[in-house]
Amino acid sequence: MFPIDFLPQAEKITLPVLAIELSSPVDAREPNDSVSGESMNKADLVDRIADACGISKAQATTAVDTTVDSITSALRKGDRVALIGFGTFCVSQRKARNGRNPQTGATIKIAARRVAKFTPGNELKKVVNKGK
Repeated sequence: MFPIDFLPQAEKITLPVLAIELSSPVDAREPNDSVSGESMNKADLVDRIADACGISKAQATTAVDTTVDSITSALRKGDRVALIGFGTFCVSQRKARNGRNPQTGATIKIAARRVAKFTPGNELKKVVNKGK
């Protein structure tokens, strides 16, 4: 269980660790058989948290929104967010490079940018690969 201490009314709830099956969009370079299961959206996640913790959907929505906002603001500052067992969010720097417009074939400059990166933790890797 993970204690949640960031609720606005100083409420404290404890969320059990949820085994959530998430799917990602299929990359054109990957075979389709590598992605299985159904997708989960924010409403589905809120429903699961509310049911598992016995809290209202409004409280679960606040918890999800606050979690996402906290991770986003930390990444905006360049900080790392490590959720032990789940994974680590960090910011990575991409260099400027030349690209090609696929319609015209013209060379274009792609500016340097910062991108969010997620590295899965060992526990998440084990759960995802169980059954292979």
